[in-house]
Amino acid sequence: MKNMKTISQHRILYILILITLFALSCKKDFMDVTPPDKISADLVWKDPALAQAFVNDIYNGLSNGGFSEQMLASVSDEALFTHPTRGIDLVNNATINPSTLGWVDDTWGYKQMYNRIRACNITIERITGGDNGLSSQNLKDQLLGEAYFLRAYFYQQLLRYYGSVAIITKTYGLNDDFNIKRNTYEECVNFIVKDCDEASKLLTGKTLDKGRTNALAALALKSRVLIYAASDLHDRAKITAKINGIQAQKLDFLSYASGNQTERYRLAQTAAKAVLDAGTGYKLTLSAPAADGQLNFKSIAMGGGSKAPGIDASAASELIFGRYFITLSNNRHAQQNGPNGYHNWAGNTPIGLLVDDYEMSDGSKFSWNNAAQKANPYQNRDPRFYATILYDGAGWKPRDKASGNVDPANQIQTGVYDLVSNGSVIDFKGLDTRASSIENWNGSWTGYYYHKFIDPDPNIVDASAPQTIPWPFFRYTEAVFNYIEASIELGELTNATTWLNRIRFRAGMPAVTATSQADLRTAYRHERRIEMAYEEQRYHDTRRWLIAEETLGRKVTYIKVTGKFKAGKTMSAPYHYDATVYDYTYTPITENAQENRSWDNKLYFRPFSRDEVNKNNLLEQNPGY
Repeated sequence: MKNMKTISQHRILYILILITLFALSCKKDFMDVTPPDKISADLVWKDPALAQAFVNDIYNGLSNGGFSEQMLASVSDEALFTHPTRGIDLVNNATINPSTLGWVDDTWGYKQMYNRIRACNITIERITGGDNGLSSQNLKDQLLGEAYFLRAYFYQQLLRYYGSVAIITKTYGLNDDFNIKRNTYEECVNFIVKDCDEASKLLTGKTLDKGRTNALAALALKSRVLIYAASDLHDRAKITAKINGIQAQKLDFLSYASGNQTERYRLAQTAAKAVLDAGTGYKLTLSAPAADGQLNFKSIAMGGGSKAPGIDASAASELIFGRYFITLSNNRHAQQNGPNGYHNWAGNTPIGLLVDDYEMSDGSKFSWNNAAQKANPYQNRDPRFYATILYDGAGWKPRDKASGNVDPANQIQTGVYDLVSNGSVIDFKGLDTRASSIENWNGSWTGYYYHKFIDPDPNIVDASAPQTIPWPFFRYTEAVFNYIEASIELGELTNATTWLNRIRFRAGMPAVTATSQADLRTAYRHERRIEMAYEEQRYHDTRRWLIAEETLGRKVTYIKVTGKFKAGKTMSAPYHYDATVYDYTYTPITENAQENRSWDNKLYFRPFSRDEVNKNNLLEQNPGY
């Protein structure tokens, strides 16, 4: 824990003071101040603007949410990271260890979270201890509520990646003992829930700016923590049956020592219902499949941040807490993930394992063994498929003019096609392949591209313009799923079915046909996979359900697309998708060249780094490391 005493408080203050001096300059000469690197921390808590700025800085621990260049989707069976030398491959190949952690993101890294927790503790100590000059009780309640929520969120991040950690509620001095034991899993859950309750109480009735938390967000966080806590991963009998050889003393760090799952599912159900009762979501009152399911889903993903034709801005009501990019946006998510034929980086590309799980529009399963479906695999699928995946032949934005008139149809090209050139038939490599004539690098290996959180506005050029699509830390539908899951496990199948169908109806899908608990559980898990794709859910869900070996551990599948001229038909450049001219063949392939994925049960929890264990000799390592 020694890292906690080296947080650069003065550096943070320096930044905060510079930000606020301009606002204060109308009151006094901006030169009439103590040098910023000499200002006491006490000054922060005597000035409302500085106190607010200090808390604002804590939000930076959320970074851009899930919009990092490397997404959590790529350590799940949703996506493949195109540039595998950045550490994600080590995670997926099950070769990480305390000395070689592989990819660690700033939004859940051990050291990063504790640095932010320390800032939360400072805020709580200053406000609750009366060691401040703030006169407004409303402001103090707001700042305190924000700090409780953020501390709960950061601890939740640690808990779902590492299992239990040490609960620290005070700021340490230089002479304090930094060796501290991990609390139990149950203690961590209870602590986070208490912080959520405090945050909700303090923030109720308060309206904060976009991007700051709120009372409903605290309830949503509580709902997530409790549905995780009720899951098989944290039930002692189930985790020991799945993972052999866990030392007895380490089980307390990973699971409950007392109580039972039924009790925990009841708590989770109650917490989720509180969110359902306090919020509304978006179009979750339908009694039949919507005709515009694709647009509904696309509008939800845009979160009110797109001006594309047809997008419903009111879908922003689905968001409970998000990371917004309103002014001076640095959100280059589209550039990082869009097709290389648009001068983008193709970062986290969908894999066949995800694509193949989208049902047909009538609710039946897609299968490559079905000849009709194999011949036209992208027809008549779940409407959410078209709002999540860019596939060969899918319509997309205009390409930049510098590329020439190479694609007047504005379509994704990930295949190899016959084309007539200088009187001969050639193999034309699609503009979005790794042999593209526009850019022959940064292309998808999988044959698919990511669509979900990329603004479809044709006026936005992904490679050169930022976008303002918010990241959904919590949206209403997640709480609905939590309620469904708890209801299924409690045997309350009617409630679960009603809410599950509401989600499907909004997407334009028919009602589920499952009636038994086991079948409804399967249907629910499928629905959550599809609805929440790329939202940092799947990695955690498969682990907490103890099904990672048969999901995350699978080999990656790609799609190979070829287009051959039909008899008597030809096409010259520029190429475009045309099923009247071409016979298209779609061949799913298993590919291990980029990542030879493997599962090891140690991956149910991340390792603590060797440096952290060396700093704190009471920090016990997770099993398998």
